[in-house]
Amino acid sequence: MARKNAFYAQSGGVTAVINASAAGVIEAARESKLIGKVYAGRNGIIGALTEDLIDTSKETKGTIAALKHTPGGAFGSCRYKLKSLESNRREYERLIDVFRAHNIGYFFYNGGGDSADTCLKVSQLSETLGYPIQAIHIPKTVDNDLPITDCSPGFGSVAKYTAVSIREAALDVVSMCATSTKVFVMEVMGRHAGWIAAAAGLAQEQEGDAPHIIVFPEIAFNQEKFLKKVQQAVKRYGYCVIAVSEGARYKDGSFLADAGTTDAFGHKQLGGVAPVLAQMIRSELGHKYHWAVPDYLQRSSRHLASATDLEQAYAVGRAAVAFAEQGKNAVMPAILRGKGKKYSWSIGEAPLADVANVEKKMPRHFITRDGFGITDAAREYLLPLIQGEAEMPFKNGLPVHARLKLVPVEKKLRGSFSL
Repeated sequence: MARKNAFYAQSGGVTAVINASAAGVIEAARESKLIGKVYAGRNGIIGALTEDLIDTSKETKGTIAALKHTPGGAFGSCRYKLKSLESNRREYERLIDVFRAHNIGYFFYNGGGDSADTCLKVSQLSETLGYPIQAIHIPKTVDNDLPITDCSPGFGSVAKYTAVSIREAALDVVSMCATSTKVFVMEVMGRHAGWIAAAAGLAQEQEGDAPHIIVFPEIAFNQEKFLKKVQQAVKRYGYCVIAVSEGARYKDGSFLADAGTTDAFGHKQLGGVAPVLAQMIRSELGHKYHWAVPDYLQRSSRHLASATDLEQAYAVGRAAVAFAEQGKNAVMPAILRGKGKKYSWSIGEAPLADVANVEKKMPRHFITRDGFGITDAAREYLLPLIQGEAEMPFKNGLPVHARLKLVPVEKKLRGSFSL
């Protein structure tokens, strides 16, 4: 059987461990008797549409291994969502032209829910346009909002970063609260799901520990209840530390920090909820405050990555290749949690039809009755995901990252393609 080449691409916001999935794909493909070369798309699916491919076979074994401790997206990512075949047939015909020209029979797309949708559409190409292609989605998202899989690779590391950061910041605040800052607000990612905000709750080990308040997207924001909770914490502990999800919203569904614009996927752009809450506290309660928005820091902090998360990210990359070798199509490797008190996990299989465009939000029993904290059930779910410190090489006091050649594949099609 003649070997077919593979196309791999990264999509959406990157994580501290997405490149570990890339390493898993490339290393497993190099061992495969069915897969030829792995071509990476420069800047995601856009690389396929514009025939801008990277030949990963030009990278050394050591460089590919170094991807496991390199944050960001090694081949470039994008926020670009394919429309339906009916509304934009030219995009799909272009994909087939590029795949055929480069003998590509396997499509590995590493991303979140929107990427699963793209992967599902590509998987249908062989049936609708007569070109054989196996499409496997590789899960990735810091938001932890993919269904079926127990957790999403990338989340465990951002959860660890969040819990550590808010604990350390709280120690700073408590040392100054008698004469200075009384309130600290830390904003974390999570447009619709409060998983990252919930992870901040892991920093709290006993009564009085920070964070004293967590604001979730799943719980309608009530200003009166919120301010009362702040005042209670300041009175009782001398200070108040708050973790808030960027997607915090009012009862009517409007975001506290709606910037009035949308991104390429049609999601509302959010303008920063931490300063909104901080100013609310200052104007209503008069407390001195500080706020922080870790933004890209929380998802690129490879030096503080979870060893569990890294292992899972690498495993789903290798599993994607195994699925392709088994002839599977339109599926996603899913992390399955084992039963029993001791945490264990394995790789299962999820059909993309059940994954695409489905968001997994925080279950209500993971949030305390007052809506401002996490329950023991949430803690039991979250703690295993942040375990272990992923190995990180340093040189001259700085982390060592992979430096790829990113050698382009020679183009075979005439003309250019406009997006």
